[in-house]
Formats: sequence, structure tokens, C-alpha cells
Amino acid sequence: METFQDFGLKEELVQAVQALGFTTPSPIQQQAIPLLVQETTDIIALAQTGTGKTAAFGLPLLHRIDTNESGVQALVLSPTRELCMQIQEEFVKYSKFSRGINTLAVYGGTPIGSQIRDLRRSNIQVVVATPGRLIDLLERNAIDLEQVRMLVLDEADEMLNMGFRDDIDFILKNTPVREATWLFSATMNNDVRRISKRYMKDPKEVAVARENVGNENIDHQYFVTNAHQRFDALRRILDFAPDIYGIIFTRTKQDAQDISEKLMREGYHVSALHGDMDQKMRTKVMDRFKRRQFQAIVATDVAARGIDVNDITHVINYELPEDPEVYTHRSGRTGRAGKSGVCMSLVTSREIGRIRQVERLAKTRFHKSDIPDGAEVVRKRLFHFLDKIENAEPQSGFGEIYQNSIHEKFEHLDKDELINRLIWLQLKDTMKDYENAPDLNAGFDNRRLGGSSSSAGADRTGSVRLFINIGTKDGADPGTLARFITEMTDLDPKAVSRITVRELSSFFNVPAEAVEFLSESLASRKFNNRKVRVEEADKKPGFGGGSGGGNYGKPRDNYKKGGYEKKDYGYGEAPKFTRARKPQNKY
Repeated sequence: METFQDFGLKEELVQAVQALGFTTPSPIQQQAIPLLVQETTDIIALAQTGTGKTAAFGLPLLHRIDTNESGVQALVLSPTRELCMQIQEEFVKYSKFSRGINTLAVYGGTPIGSQIRDLRRSNIQVVVATPGRLIDLLERNAIDLEQVRMLVLDEADEMLNMGFRDDIDFILKNTPVREATWLFSATMNNDVRRISKRYMKDPKEVAVARENVGNENIDHQYFVTNAHQRFDALRRILDFAPDIYGIIFTRTKQDAQDISEKLMREGYHVSALHGDMDQKMRTKVMDRFKRRQFQAIVATDVAARGIDVNDITHVINYELPEDPEVYTHRSGRTGRAGKSGVCMSLVTSREIGRIRQVERLAKTRFHKSDIPDGAEVVRKRLFHFLDKIENAEPQSGFGEIYQNSIHEKFEHLDKDELINRLIWLQLKDTMKDYENAPDLNAGFDNRRLGGSSSSAGADRTGSVRLFINIGTKDGADPGTLARFITEMTDLDPKAVSRITVRELSSFFNVPAEAVEFLSESLASRKFNNRKVRVEEADKKPGFGGGSGGGNYGKPRDNYKKGGYEKKDYGYGEAPKFTRARKPQNKY
């Protein structure tokens, strides 16, 4: 196993790395550091956040700094203020024992005057910058890039996604003596390829697998709820995880602000983190989050790029990201440093197909979980409180000081009654909130299985005959059709019965309670490139046959009288699909 000492780094840098407690280089560090130390070359490194890429380019960059020269020798571009500050902080740690190396971070959201003064007063060799602020400094003649020999594009794909393409072009054109360009990116999209072809010379490529995506320490879960109940489902999940220390991801800055405000009004210790907040506020939020004064932050993907915390227990996707690649970045925030983590996603029934897309990309299996009911939340918080009592370590001397007063106050109560009162005080608000709590799990219109169905197409077994517009010409047979339906909807295979496949269409039965859920789940799905359409068979013109495959055109009542035989398909009294519904709880 290689160590940092084997890479040819200056002794001062190795000493700093050892002081930080780093012993074994990560895969991206093993590939990039020796290459960048030994050669003056362009490089494209594909690695996601959390793989140790800051050290992968930072250590070789500091190794190559000549402290006898003046002027900016190295430039690092990063997409966000948080990431910019984080990189510069790491550089300070790496150069702790290196004399004469000065680094500076410049970014928007803070007064530019102080940054100009820092650039002029100190002999800065390394500048870490966001593109916009760097161009502001160039236009004011406050920084000179004429001597820059090394340029690093960190999170290149994210910078291009954020609209910095023209800025990056401008900056690259203004580094005329550049000897090496190091491009680090999570993905290799067309914009990244264009930059590499235009500004890099025979770049060498290194790449590492997405460690955190397939990380066995991460439990990937998803919950199916109705769109209008998404916020209530989020609250339920937070209540069920009283020790949560996590990140809640939203798609937009406005969503992050709105959701955090609603949660704060409900008494949750959270804060928003997004680009519309000024730098002072964002820094304050991050400081409080790192000190665990917040149980969670509600963040956009861009703002979260600057979060470097190894103890995140939960990542919650309030909505799935549009790009499955973004999911890998989000989930990688938890399960770090050998610790376990959970990545949860709230989806509607229409979005289940997107879960399958992410599964294929991540090469991992998602677990479908139920949103807990009221009794489960109360029970979880009860045992959490009991554990806190059991593990509490009172301040030394506490008992001696207050023991007599406590005994005198409660001498008329026996132990069990005192415990009950204490626990009641702790849980009464939770129990009140969850009295008659609704079932937030979507899929079956929140009806109990085995109950009466309002579907006109339900037969006496409680199942409904459905039409689907794919057949043998599309490559379907009973087996492939059954697998397609169950994989796209998460229905139990036993719930799909009486499959009849014809040339251009097919028919099958499902429990009446699953019809709406299944129709929504299969909407806009494709089978062998053909868009799927599902309808109740008796609603198709000329297909009145309900439960049968060969009585088209006959009234449903006539068909049901004609020799129909009730069969046991293994459902018992209540057909079973993804889960059995639990009765609602009342306290």
C-alpha cells in the first residue's frame, strides 16, 4: 500500500499530512499526486465530492510553488464561495510547516476592497477564486495572472452548469504562460470536453469509481406519498429520527427558504442554506451546523458543495433531482469515513420510474419504506427519551445538592407513577400531534384493504381487469409483462393475475385498490420504446368483458353470471401488494 511519503512530496507537506492524521491515500490521490509531482502535464481527473480530490491537486500544487518568486503562480477556480473558502482552509493546513507559502481566497458576497488590500500587501502565490469575483479583480487591475503557471478547475462540470462558461474562457485566455491545467470534475459532459479540447494539451486522464454511490454504509430508501402531502411526510420522517444530523435537499432556492421557514415555525431546529443569502449569514449557518446547533439544514445542490462534514447521518431528498448524477453527489454527503448513513427520497407514484433510473446508475438497490404512522413515531420518541435518561451522566454533586428537595417533593408518589408523569410531560405534545394522524403513504387512496371498492370494474374477488396497449408485437409475453408491471410499480407479483397477451394489446387483473396507483406509476413509462397506456378494460369501447379474456362486448353482469368461478389467488381476505395497511391509531 502506497503512502504519502512514496509520492515524492516535499518533507514539509508529508509532515503536515501526517499531522492531520492522514495515513492511506484515497484512490484519486494515489493516481493523481505522483503524476502531478513528477510531470508538468495537463490532467483530467474524474472524481466526485468526498473522494479526497482537494488533496489530490492541492499537495502537488503546493509542492511546485517556488517561494523565491513573487507574484501569483497558481490559480484554483471553484464554483461557490463555500467551496472556495474550504479549499483555501485546506491549503493552509497542508502548508503549515512550509515557510513562505501564502494563499488567499477571493469570492463574491464580501467587500472587494479588503480582498484587494490583501492581494497588494502580501506576496500571494496561490489564489483560490470564484470566476465572477476573479473577473471583477481583473477588471480593476487588482490582480495579475501573467505569472500563473498552474491552473486548477475544480468542480468544472458544476461551474459550467452554473453559467460560468464565458468567465472560464476569459480567465484561461488571460493566463498566457500557463504550463499545466488540471481539470477535476464529477462528470465528463460536452461542455467539459469543449474546455479540455480548446485549452489543454494532450491531457492525461485518471478516474475513480463513485465510492459513495455504491457505498455499503449507505442505506438508500424511498417513500411514496402524494404530492400535496410531501411536507407532512418530511415532518413525519424528521419526527421519527430524533437524532438526525442531516441535509434536506431542494431543487430551488425558494423551496429551501420556504421549507426551512415552515419547519422552524413548527419548532424544528433547522436553517436554510442557499445562494440568495449573504456571505455573512451563510458562514454563520455553517458554523452553527458544524457545532450541531441545527439538526438539519435545508439546502440547494450548489450551496451544499461547500459542506464538508463527516458525521452526516441522513440525507433527505425533498424531491428527486432532475439529473440522476446529482443524486450521487447528494447521497455522498453521508456514510463517510467508515460511518453508516441513510439517504431518503420522497417521491410520488409517478416518480418511481426515476428511482429505477438512479438504481441503474448507482448500481445499488433502493429499499421501499413506509412513512411511519402515529403510533410508530410516538413509540420511537419514547425509546429515544428512555435511552437519553439511561445514558445521562448528571453533573458531579448534583444528587447531593438536590436529593433531599427532590425526595421531599415527590415522597407521596411511587416510582412508577413518577416515571409515568415524567414521560407524559416529554411526549404529550407528540401524542397530541399524532392523534388520528393520517396515513401519508400513497398508492391506494388510503383505503384499507379488503374494504368496499368504489371502482365500477371490480369483480367479486375485489380485482379489476385492466387493458394495456402492448402485446406480442412489442416483444411481450406473460412473464415479461408481469415483470415489467411489478418492477415499475413495486406491486407484489401475487397482485398481478390472469394475464392475457394478444398481438397488439394485453389484459391482466389487479386488486381494485391498486388500480389508481398502478395507472399513475405506469403513466409515461415505455416498454421496448413504446409509450404505455393503461385503462380499465370495461371502459374500452367494445370491451365490456371485465374479468374475462374472451367475452368482449358482453355486458359485465352477463359475464359474471356466465360460469365465473371465484378463485383463491393467495390474498386471503385482503389482497397483498407492497404492504398491508395498518389501521389508524387514536390516543
